[in-house]
Amino acid sequence: MQTAFEQYFHSLQGKRIIVLGLGVSNRPLVRLLLQHGCNVTGCDRTEREKLDSEVLELEQLGAVLRVGEDYLENLQGDLVFRTPGMHPGNPALVMLKNGGAKITSEMEMFFELCPCQIIAVTGSDGKTTTTTLVSELLKAEGKKVWLGGNIGTPLLSSIPQMTEDDYAVVELSSFQLMDMERSAGRCVVTNLAPNHLDVHKDMQEYIDAKKNIFRYQDGHGLLIVNADNEITASMKGNGTTWYFSRQKSVENGVFCRDGVIYRANNGAEQKIMDASEILLPGVHNIENYMAAIAVTAGLVSDASIRSVAKTFGGVQHRIELVRVKDGVRFYNDSIASSPSRTISGLRSFPERVILIAGGYDKHIPYDVLGPEICAHVKKLFLTGATAQKIYDAVVNSCGYEQGKPEIVMMDDFAETVRAAAQSAQHGDVVLLSPASASFDRFKNFEVRGNFFKQLVMEL
Repeated sequence: MQTAFEQYFHSLQGKRIIVLGLGVSNRPLVRLLLQHGCNVTGCDRTEREKLDSEVLELEQLGAVLRVGEDYLENLQGDLVFRTPGMHPGNPALVMLKNGGAKITSEMEMFFELCPCQIIAVTGSDGKTTTTTLVSELLKAEGKKVWLGGNIGTPLLSSIPQMTEDDYAVVELSSFQLMDMERSAGRCVVTNLAPNHLDVHKDMQEYIDAKKNIFRYQDGHGLLIVNADNEITASMKGNGTTWYFSRQKSVENGVFCRDGVIYRANNGAEQKIMDASEILLPGVHNIENYMAAIAVTAGLVSDASIRSVAKTFGGVQHRIELVRVKDGVRFYNDSIASSPSRTISGLRSFPERVILIAGGYDKHIPYDVLGPEICAHVKKLFLTGATAQKIYDAVVNSCGYEQGKPEIVMMDDFAETVRAAAQSAQHGDVVLLSPASASFDRFKNFEVRGNFFKQLVMEL
């Protein structure tokens, strides 16, 4: 007897299938489709001579490749898998849809076929750490967990190994959510602030995309939102809505008061642990823990929560301690691709830091970053496309005094890192927290962070 997974792929045989984008998430999808005898055309903007061996291997397995600048021209198909980075309003997608093609995505198919309970996390900041914490809490309770999504691991091909007793914990970006018509049974919105406005037509479209994470929940769904964030505080799910807050008590959810984290259920409070037990630095990580605790309510014991809090050392590229050299601590916070994320990083340190910032311009405002840099940075090194924007935000903020902080603008990333390191003295913190995406110079934030770590280790 065929499983639902096998039945689905069998139903695709004979259809003209187009996979738009041959990045990390879609390559396993193409392989699956080919393994099940499907007719697949893989489309990607990358010129053929720049394709890596893994993509060329897909062609050898039977996929037809359409690559280069005209990869979207004159496409015809029955089923189209959209890459997360492509806006649903792209003219080529609209034309395909008008021609009768069904538009879907790797993540939408995963939601349709996954046999186990899905817990999903989205937000502007804190997504990856919160998603990872949910996974760690469930594993500490002895449950089998599949961690993936926007966090970097496609899960579709793992479905045959999943059972209904497992848990799939997925991070979802606004790009993945834009045209999703399915929601997880349990989900978190960590916070919302202007982000990715280079892709979304406006802030409202960005917010609406995020809401898809809970829009299709039924009355049994659980939604966890940040009560301290103006946008998320007003969100309400179709089932149960709980809140987490670092600034006030909540009637239902998880909150922190006087350094103690509590769980509240209809006003009845129960202590979970002291916030000081959390190994990860920064108040934003207290918020991440509270979100993870709330969404796993009834699934994880307080003993497991405390155990993870005391031992979990964090995720790469998120205020990651790289090295201590001559009394100087070097931290990699390459994940910080927005001002709000960098602000959280700056607030994690009691001392003023030496900050390296700047990168790809997502067309978001930087005004809020200026006062925070003035309050938390002793020397600022700027590089990349947003360097001037960040410079203007700092010197035009009310807290700026001439030379405080000292600002250095440089073109080359490696030279910027070396100059920041050379300026540091015993006891200083050098922090890479760009407040910008990486795409002006690097494929993604991981590549940027790894290059930073390489430079630091070579000092």
